[in-house]
Amino acid sequence: MNDYLILRELPEPISRDDLHAAAEQSGETLEELRSEGVDIRWVDSEVLTNDDGEVTGTFCHYQAESEDAVREHADRAGLPATRIDRQGEPLAGED
Repeated sequence: MNDYLILRELPEPISRDDLHAAAEQSGETLEELRSEGVDIRWVDSEVLTNDDGEVTGTFCHYQAESEDAVREHADRAGLPATRIDRQGEPLAGED
């Protein structure tokens, strides 16, 4: 499997409750794809917020057999996939 980073920009901010509902839908879609033989796994996500604490998007880390698998997941789950890139070598932050 390859590691992919997905930027999910939202057209309008959403609440944390909406975010949790989207995560549930995502999980159901992942299970569905795996039952069809697609090799895909959600690793984690970073949540983007505005000054009011509303969710404006996410950076998601997935492991998958292909970019097409990541895109299929987003389409079926009704999630935006503004940008999908393979993960490169990380840079170390400050000590």
